[in-house]
Amino acid sequence: MRTAYSVETVRAAERALMARLPEGALMQRAAAGLAAACAELLGRVYGSRVVLLVGSGDNGGDALYAGARLARRGAGVTAVLLTPGRAHGGGLAALRRAGGTVVAADRAEEPILRADLVLDGIVGIGGKGGLRPDAERLTDVVARSRAAVVAVDLPSGVDADTGEARGAALRADLTVTFGTYKPGLLVDPAREYAGVVRLVDIGLEPPPADAELVALQHADVARLLPVPVAESDKYRRGVVGIAAGSARYPGAAVLAVSGALRGGAGAVRYVGPAQEAVIARFPETLVSDAGPAKAGRVQAWVVGPGAGDDAATVAEVLEADVPVLLDADGLRLAERDAVRRRTAPTLMTPHAGEAAALLGVRREEVEEARLAAVRELAAVYRATVLLKGSTTLVADFAGGPVRVNATGTPWLATAGSGDVLSGLAGSLLAAGLGAVDAGSAAAYLHGLAGRFAASGAPTGAHDVASCIPEAWRDVVG
Repeated sequence: MRTAYSVETVRAAERALMARLPEGALMQRAAAGLAAACAELLGRVYGSRVVLLVGSGDNGGDALYAGARLARRGAGVTAVLLTPGRAHGGGLAALRRAGGTVVAADRAEEPILRADLVLDGIVGIGGKGGLRPDAERLTDVVARSRAAVVAVDLPSGVDADTGEARGAALRADLTVTFGTYKPGLLVDPAREYAGVVRLVDIGLEPPPADAELVALQHADVARLLPVPVAESDKYRRGVVGIAAGSARYPGAAVLAVSGALRGGAGAVRYVGPAQEAVIARFPETLVSDAGPAKAGRVQAWVVGPGAGDDAATVAEVLEADVPVLLDADGLRLAERDAVRRRTAPTLMTPHAGEAAALLGVRREEVEEARLAAVRELAAVYRATVLLKGSTTLVADFAGGPVRVNATGTPWLATAGSGDVLSGLAGSLLAAGLGAVDAGSAAAYLHGLAGRFAASGAPTGAHDVASCIPEAWRDVVG
């Protein structure tokens, strides 16, 4: 499991560690790990050309000390000082002793364009609101160069705590972060600027405070997935109800059922106007002509995919005393107070546009501040919210770390993909997982299934559903 902590928590842990170490030792640890990562990326250090973009803080000091290590190995290292009077004194002296050179920002274009590697030490984890104009000009030059870009701790211009990138930011190929992950490295849009993220151990003890974000890995998800035992039957494994589809959108019901059948529950019960389409594709589905309340026993409901304007069915499902997943039209049709007064868990699965409509803001505001949006939506509805996107977020109204998932692929941006995810998550709810775990595990499996289905080429939602068993085996194997 990857854990990400706030800037305040990280700084407190660093202060505690520095109090036990000789002066400057912590920065030297960071610089050693940074230099090693740069050397690995370069392949051959001797004779390479390295440019350091150096700001005024410790971030710039890390870059200078790392540059000195590379210079001692035969690299030609040039430091561009954005604030010459405030550059880290010890790091600057070390670079000069190692044979490095220094240039002012207004003479940086030629060295950058000739560089094999650019080390971004402009702004550290305390930066807010994008880059200043002088730094922004340098990022334009870096973008025109052919150099590999390595960010020190965090790409300059992005917010470490929120993942926001308000204004210009430097786009890295590799980010070397120290001690622990920062939320901005795991959440878009900032994650897009970070490239590959490498964590360097500098001896920080696990912070006592709760993490801001956690990212599950294979082993974490494997522990969550339901496994039948000898005494299991289809009802003991859980029955998930699917109330979805309409005359206009029967395929949404089929796709939601396809995800549910592969999600660990023992049976899928369908209620809605797309019975013929569902049975034709999945004859093992239990169908009912009655409404949700009379359909038979279920351990969880999925309502909303392709539902059109069937507000009555959404309201009926919300009255059930079992976990409910709200998706698509169900999000639009559900009364906020009806969701808030539920005592059984509710899992909402909007994309950015749906989340924006529920919050009464522009879609761009959600996309620019995804972490804030998912937390706000969970609080407003007193529910668990899975905010879909390139990095899917799962937040619970009761608080705790937000779960982040990055197994997906852009090929999942296809019609019906969200219906498959809803069925899968609903099945996990019926199998006994809590809302946060069901949403997190479903997003993880769905993302992997999307990768397996696409394999570098366009794919359809039905292909994604078909690959869920492969993703499941990959996780548990």
